[in-house]
Amino acid sequence: MRSNKNISVIIPALNEEASLPRTLRDIPRDLVDEVVVVDNGSTDSTPSIAREWGATVLFEPRRGYGYPCLKGIEYLKDRNPDVVVFLDGNYSDHPEEIIRLVDPVVKEGYDLVLGSRVMGKCEKGALRPPVRFGNFLASALIRLLYGFKYSDMGPFRAIRFDKLLELDMKGNLGWTIEMQVKAIKKGYSITEVPVSYRKGSGRSKITGNVKGILKVGYRIIRTIFKLRFSK
Repeated sequence: MRSNKNISVIIPALNEEASLPRTLRDIPRDLVDEVVVVDNGSTDSTPSIAREWGATVLFEPRRGYGYPCLKGIEYLKDRNPDVVVFLDGNYSDHPEEIIRLVDPVVKEGYDLVLGSRVMGKCEKGALRPPVRFGNFLASALIRLLYGFKYSDMGPFRAIRFDKLLELDMKGNLGWTIEMQVKAIKKGYSITEVPVSYRKGSGRSKITGNVKGILKVGYRIIRTIFKLRFSK
């Protein structure tokens, strides 16, 4: 259902030609005003597919997760939407559930709403060992250091755009954790809602092995402690 708020969606994408059409198809266009796909150096037809589906296409050559998101934020500064939703392009999230994230912002006044895969319906095998380990480690450290309990660090989330700008996001690989920690430090009104999750169509860059788990753990610890002792 259309609200009186301007809502934009940012989708960082890298070689998502197989899944992006389904992701864009399922976005509720009666709710969302603009979809911004930030291509991160795809070698397939991801950019042209995004255009065909009516998305605004931007390009960010620096690889990672945070860099494409920052590119999308910079673009939206001229548009100044009320709410921004972050969504992956690999069809692991359920775009039709955007309303679950936006409603608490628009109707209940929350600043940041996180989609929790842990609280929602998760397809068997969708949350790989490094992800489960990362969630456990990050939530435990954040609760210990900041006194706030999160259940998930997933990318599917909605935030007031003015509040997002106040966070002054900088990171790349620790993007989601940076946002969640900075929101606590700013005293934002935060909630989690259950969302569905399935196996994405893309190939994971961090596999479910010991090396992958160690890499995830290092990124999490580095990000959380760096933010803990920053202003």
